[in-house]
Amino acid sequence: MPNTDYSARHLSVLEGLEAVRKRPGMYIGSTDSRGLMHCLWEIIDNSVDEALAGHGSDIEIILHEDSSVEVRDKARGIPVDIEPKTGLSGVEVVFTKLHAGGKFGSGSYSASGGLHGVGASVVNALSERLDVEVDRDGKTYKMSFHRGEPGVFDDKAGVSASNPFKPFEEASELQVIGKVAKGVNGTRVRYWADKQIFIKEASFATDELLARARQTAFLVPGLKLDVRDNREADSQHHVFKFDGGVTEYANFLAKDAALTATWRLGGSATFTETVPVLNEAGNMESREVERSCEVDVAVRWGTGYDTEIRSYVNIIATPKGGTHVAGFEQALLKVIRSQVDANARKLKVGNDKLEKEDITAGLTAVVTVRLAEPQFEGQTKEILGTPAVKNIVSNIVAKALTERLESSKRDDKAQSALLLEKVVSEMKSRISARTHKETQRRKNALETSSLPTKLVDCRTQETEVSELFIVEGDSALGTAKLARDSEYQALLPIRGKILNVQKASISDMLSNSECASIIQVIGSGSGRSFDLESARYGKVILMSDADVDGAHIRTLLLTLFFRYMRPLVEAGRVYAAVPPLHRVNLINAGSKPNDFVYTYSQAELENLLAKLKASGKRYQEPIQRYKGLGEMDADQLAETTMDRSRRTLRRVRVEDAEAAEHMFELLMGNDVAPRRDFIIESADDFDIERVDA
Repeated sequence: MPNTDYSARHLSVLEGLEAVRKRPGMYIGSTDSRGLMHCLWEIIDNSVDEALAGHGSDIEIILHEDSSVEVRDKARGIPVDIEPKTGLSGVEVVFTKLHAGGKFGSGSYSASGGLHGVGASVVNALSERLDVEVDRDGKTYKMSFHRGEPGVFDDKAGVSASNPFKPFEEASELQVIGKVAKGVNGTRVRYWADKQIFIKEASFATDELLARARQTAFLVPGLKLDVRDNREADSQHHVFKFDGGVTEYANFLAKDAALTATWRLGGSATFTETVPVLNEAGNMESREVERSCEVDVAVRWGTGYDTEIRSYVNIIATPKGGTHVAGFEQALLKVIRSQVDANARKLKVGNDKLEKEDITAGLTAVVTVRLAEPQFEGQTKEILGTPAVKNIVSNIVAKALTERLESSKRDDKAQSALLLEKVVSEMKSRISARTHKETQRRKNALETSSLPTKLVDCRTQETEVSELFIVEGDSALGTAKLARDSEYQALLPIRGKILNVQKASISDMLSNSECASIIQVIGSGSGRSFDLESARYGKVILMSDADVDGAHIRTLLLTLFFRYMRPLVEAGRVYAAVPPLHRVNLINAGSKPNDFVYTYSQAELENLLAKLKASGKRYQEPIQRYKGLGEMDADQLAETTMDRSRRTLRRVRVEDAEAAEHMFELLMGNDVAPRRDFIIESADDFDIERVDA
């Protein structure tokens, strides 16, 4: 039975922390892996705030094999002296009292991630055991807690959360367990998450931790974060340290080729706000205080259309934005609209208006602000709520961006011109796609005239069963017409190799007749305006020759789908046809008709011939090798590639969008050097016999 004999000391310590244990979601969002990671970040952020204040530049994070986690720093160390109002040591105040700490109503930190002063105490309340060691004043101090209550664990058998625990009854004791050299300071916190609070499946996510550590190293130049995961036999060790700032971070995040350089936009301003503070009598009173807000933003436009905006307040990520992001986007829209209006005749804008998505297409941005006691919406700190920040960020970004766009320097002028052309092109593309979306739906027999004349459409009106074959060349089209089932199979021929859209701009892609025809026939638009539900066909099948050129054409088509119609790929509705390479004519004895066997690779052919030789069966020489789809008879093409009951299709999937993006950029992008290195490294794996010469 649990011990319910609480002393007055128990009650005073647990008075606030019991509320945390009863309603953990109010403080950490959830009790799954996400909440578990939030607790870890609370402890890490305390060490990072020390580094931000100029104390310490090394943080070590260790995931132990016993499910505990430890955070070490070499900063000032938590204060160990007695706090006069409570009569408790600084260590106990930090870990047992809500709304207490160096960031709450104090000048110790000019800008920090802490808001309510509840981070460490909440983690303590939700931990089965927490140990804290502090190096300070030449000594090492230690205190342990069990579900928020200070006391002593019996660690004779080794350190464990399940060891016997004895709480302090009269007064707490901050133990001195050793000595350190003069000037050596730091804090070590190790805790075991409480299994009574967190669900069984909750666990620390290494990838998420590494991403957060890398992000923090970018945002705090010179800070070294050492992450060790010792939970598996093959432990992982990663060290992050970057000397750059948000400029380097933006370059790291960007996935497409650069259209502009990475521009740094920054400044600072002050504002006043009314906040409740404790007076000398211990009562709350409202005071008007002046705050300083520092803004540091990096922006970079690329040739793609994806948008990546990361925002931070005192290095704490705000994934859902807030007033700082609202101010940033307001400034972008205001300044670039103004620049486009000033150059309307040159850019041939007309009466159309830029929208936010036109400007943010291809944008990679890192938006950071630093201010004391920021107002967040909830303890999880996902949205900044300080109202004054919006206008401050908007004014600073607007001024800096205007100066950059109106700069007389040659590079700035060239990049500004490219940027304005891009946003206008995006606007025209959006308007065109919207018009296309509104007018292009599945056509009946009387409406097919608006579709490309070379489209050989099918008869069915049911999208789910229909198929669009994108066919390489007119010769293959002629054979495919005879081989298809006209009820549900449509054909669209393309001439040779289409535009490489990984390198080309959106306007170039839209003006390319082959790309435009494909987008028009599918009927769902492109890019941001792509509407999967409007697709006119249930399957899109790429049917190219089984040779090197055919593979290249297929890659170019996949690049188009990946860049501008990605939802179609993600929905598993894009396929590659698998035509045969060889046709083996088996000679049967007597008057029995000969049989035919198709093979789809050189290895498959060799295996077949070996089996025929072993069984004593004869075959006609030479073996027919299909150079292209046009060499096949209609019945052969139908039997091997188009007949649903006998064909083979290869579904194109995007299991990992970032990895796929990287590979497309490597194979099809502007940067030649990585592609050359890839070819050189892969040369030894190349089989010369696979070249169709």
